[in-house]
Amino acid sequence: MNVQTKPSEDAVAIVAELGRRAKGAAVALRNAGTAPKNRALTEAARLIRGERAAILAANAKDIAAAQAAGMTSALQDRLLLNETRVEAMAKGLDEIALLPDPVGAKIEEWTRPNGLVISRVRVPIGIIGVIYEARPNVTADAGALCIKSGNVVVLRGGSDSFHSSRAIVELLRRALATAGLPEDCVQLVPTTDRAAVGEMLRAMDWLDLIVPRGGRSLIDRVTEESRVPVLRHYDGICHVYVDRDADVAMARDLVANAKMRRVSVCGAAETLLIDRAALDTHLMPVLARLHELGCEVRGDGDVRQRDAAALPATEKDWRTEYLAPVIAVATVDGVDGAIRHIATYGSQHTETIVTDNEATAARFLDEVDSAIVMHNASTQFADGAEFGLGAEIGISTNRMHARGPVGLVELTTYKNIVRGKGTLRP
Repeated sequence: MNVQTKPSEDAVAIVAELGRRAKGAAVALRNAGTAPKNRALTEAARLIRGERAAILAANAKDIAAAQAAGMTSALQDRLLLNETRVEAMAKGLDEIALLPDPVGAKIEEWTRPNGLVISRVRVPIGIIGVIYEARPNVTADAGALCIKSGNVVVLRGGSDSFHSSRAIVELLRRALATAGLPEDCVQLVPTTDRAAVGEMLRAMDWLDLIVPRGGRSLIDRVTEESRVPVLRHYDGICHVYVDRDADVAMARDLVANAKMRRVSVCGAAETLLIDRAALDTHLMPVLARLHELGCEVRGDGDVRQRDAAALPATEKDWRTEYLAPVIAVATVDGVDGAIRHIATYGSQHTETIVTDNEATAARFLDEVDSAIVMHNASTQFADGAEFGLGAEIGISTNRMHARGPVGLVELTTYKNIVRGKGTLRP
């Protein structure tokens, strides 16, 4: 089933078959103990290391096609696999295997006056569809997290990463079989036909949750069309606010890391906010470092008065996720101005304040309403692995169910278990 098919084939039949297989595997995985799930993950990590040459060869096909299609260098970086990134995928699977199994964990328990004992216990969500663009490491991360949390997963990667994703999924399926679990616990939509996405969004009879990862056009389509519940991740318009009480050297290095470590990730800083009171002391050391690293600076009037190399920023820049070596720089009136700017233009993803003033930091942490809020730390720590979750299936900017990195616990729901002694309701 997991082979590429032509766009002319019947997407309705393809997705229906995926659903049939997913439902067949779901019961076995939901009732599997921790040991076989962990065995599947460690075996998958071993296979990924052992078959890295095959994975890299598959990725080379995707990269060649991306280059021929004129894909930007930033998006090619998201797509690219190398020895280091393959090892990181394998390490992530090993780490997830070591994490506590959330399934069956008791959240809380209480006793009613009539003697009923009620408890809430974590259970898998069920069958999860993940729709994503580029980034083939998502294939391994999503597959592993779903296996460990007892969820069957149907993966629909972008056409640009099809060969890479297929190679990784085949290894995950081999590992599941070795562990005595159904291979169909992890499936890849076997067609690049975009009609298959539409069919998944209507698959209320078997899909329990859709997780989209990609650009705004994908997220908008899924949000607007899906009849299945969606755990969405909108733009990563992440801010760094440099306060008047920030250490200059710390601000310089932290902004450089937040913007330029990897410009293509959703946790990359897109807007720098500078306290008006720090313009003459902090701004140019920070911008000089960004210029050294090849970052284009777009600033407001106050910024351009001090930095002749800065280009003029427009209203659109405050709302843009560049995913490129470009940063917008705005002057704000202290922490109040930073909070207002983020509330107006942010995407509620990740924001950080650089300051040595604990009271100012506390205000920022308390009042900024984003999924991840930081103090003196790079926004590029917005990552499930860095949070100790092993990996993430995405970073949710939703307010319901989960917010921030979505790891094992966030891929569970709960059921209520009630124990009585022949208890009758009067």
